[in-house]
Amino acid sequence: MAPSNAPAYAKDEKVLCFHHELLYEAKVLESKAVDPTDKKTSYQYRVHYKGWKNTWDDWVPQDRLRKLNDENKELAANLKNAMEANRAQSRPSKSGPPSHKKKLPSEVGSMRGSEERATAARGQKRGRDFDLEKEEAAERRPTVRIFFPDNLKEILVDDWEKVTKNMQLVVLPSKTPVTYILDQFFAEEIVKRREGSAEADVLEEVRQGIVDYFNRSLGKILLYRFEREQLREMYERINSGTDDLAGKTLADVYGAEHLCRLLVSFPELISQTNMDAPSVERLKRELSILITWLNKNIPTYLSTEYVSASQEYIDQFTS
Repeated sequence: MAPSNAPAYAKDEKVLCFHHELLYEAKVLESKAVDPTDKKTSYQYRVHYKGWKNTWDDWVPQDRLRKLNDENKELAANLKNAMEANRAQSRPSKSGPPSHKKKLPSEVGSMRGSEERATAARGQKRGRDFDLEKEEAAERRPTVRIFFPDNLKEILVDDWEKVTKNMQLVVLPSKTPVTYILDQFFAEEIVKRREGSAEADVLEEVRQGIVDYFNRSLGKILLYRFEREQLREMYERINSGTDDLAGKTLADVYGAEHLCRLLVSFPELISQTNMDAPSVERLKRELSILITWLNKNIPTYLSTEYVSASQEYIDQFTS
């Protein structure tokens, strides 16, 4: 029985094809059903990579192909930029050993982290030898690079300024919370992956993993000190049993601004895990796809305005 569904990619169609963690321009040479007896079977495609010899032609599952459009071209460029940054970082310095001087908090991802780490450090007493061991261990960890668009960095800089300098807060609960944003991304991305495939399973795992990590890490690493009183208020509403937020999670309350803070922090967070190299590369690829999608759609999900904190709130913060 012949399959009733048609191939998603036509013969001679130009596409983008994943090879390891990068996307390459390719052309579809032919296609075939994985299981000709199954009406709902997926297809495999024989592709030729642009600029490469025919010996590199390969049969690939549909999950590895992407349409050749502007969005996926941007994703391909982002993945390439991240890999080049990784390679540049891994090259030995020609100017001698790396400096132990602390970096200024000029990078967006370090603004909040430096504030929180400095606060924590003041309450800790560590021996000099132990500190040195920790520093050496951190330097041995592989650097993880994930391309983060300038547009999203600018949003985080504005966010930092409004909260820390202007004493303003994002309106909560967000009209487009983290769970909603990730559900929208999942709905658009899952149709590009074969049902039941490993790539589809990974997408679901990453979506749920981001939600879980957001809920666990928001109060620990994602907030500025000025926002902690607001977090306490949200906790009270979630745990009240009668409020509209009762039973919800923090990912159901906070929105795009705080999701961006988590995404920009992921390279550092991943480098501190014990994940093996293939798992890291897979996660980097999925996060790059998400970040590229979010960059394109971010105006839809941002809060329309920040509100100035009340004097009572400021008094709570300064007391």
